[in-house]
Amino acid sequence: MASVSRRSLLALAAALPVLGRLDWAFASPPPTQPDKVLLNYNESPYGPSDAARAAMQRGIATCGRYPYPDMYALAALFAQQQGINEENVAVFAGSMAALRYAVLAFTSPTRSLVMAAPSYEVPRQAAESHKAPVHEVSLDAQHAHDVTAMLAADPQAGMLYLCNPNNPTGTLTPTQAIGHALSSKPKGSVLVVDEAYIDFCDAPNCVGWVKDHDDLLVLRTFSKIYGMAGARLGLAIGHPALLERLAVFGGDNVPAGSSLLGARASLEEATLLAQRKALNARVRDETVAWLNARGFTCTASQSNCFMIDVQQPAEPVVARLAAQNVLVGRVWKNWPQWVRVTVGSQQEMQRFREVFAAQVA
Repeated sequence: MASVSRRSLLALAAALPVLGRLDWAFASPPPTQPDKVLLNYNESPYGPSDAARAAMQRGIATCGRYPYPDMYALAALFAQQQGINEENVAVFAGSMAALRYAVLAFTSPTRSLVMAAPSYEVPRQAAESHKAPVHEVSLDAQHAHDVTAMLAADPQAGMLYLCNPNNPTGTLTPTQAIGHALSSKPKGSVLVVDEAYIDFCDAPNCVGWVKDHDDLLVLRTFSKIYGMAGARLGLAIGHPALLERLAVFGGDNVPAGSSLLGARASLEEATLLAQRKALNARVRDETVAWLNARGFTCTASQSNCFMIDVQQPAEPVVARLAAQNVLVGRVWKNWPQWVRVTVGSQQEMQRFREVFAAQVA
């Protein structure tokens, strides 16, 4: 049983494909709410790839069994692609679960969480749930993580959280700065780098660093570029001893075999990432250019979301857009005039521009 428990920490991530055609995505089925434009949760508008959908259909027949064999096969593929060992990868039902477990494992009432603001709220919520102090550090002038200020926030910090590209801004923190955070963080702390959006950009990832650092945890998800948000599949990458500290909170919290088979099929598609990355960038940059031309400032996103300074309280803007069936993301309290927008399909972003022009611009 011990070996099974250890192997139940295995998982998956991303391949490095080449560019292909960009028009394939428009053949995807319509969204589940065709009367609404859903730009509020950073989901992919395209859903799983055709190969992933076929694999997930086949996976239905496996749901009567525990999914360990599929996990092991997927972990082996991911490890091979990334040049790391299988024991460095743990699978969870969404990277959100792994992130919450990391906060519970690495912080305490005497060891704080240090994170950026604005950034993904789940770490803060998890820390507050077990009375760990939270230090939120404002992004720098380029909307990157202010690593110097984060390192100075608390010499007793238990965990530093860095989302790259950042959610909600979509902005990158330089790899050099992340390396500085890893080498200079408080003794005994863990650096958690959330790479949920890394495949949308050209920045190098930090996965390979885990081979040389036992105090680094990297998170990945299939919810974003792979279009599998509803399949709930994420992974944590780090030293086996680090992963064991997460496992005590839910090491058997794994998705169904159909999700694992869909993820494996996604990894095996040589051109999938590059196609979706290029399509997302084209649609995102067109929309940002349109907004800039009308006097609105946007964050320099390298992801599938960006933020807009709407030059007025943002909450009523969100409500006005929603009244026209265009749903955009929430507002962060320290950026009350900014709203996050997920990059949708070409047609969805055209509708967003029409409604934004009528209601805001």
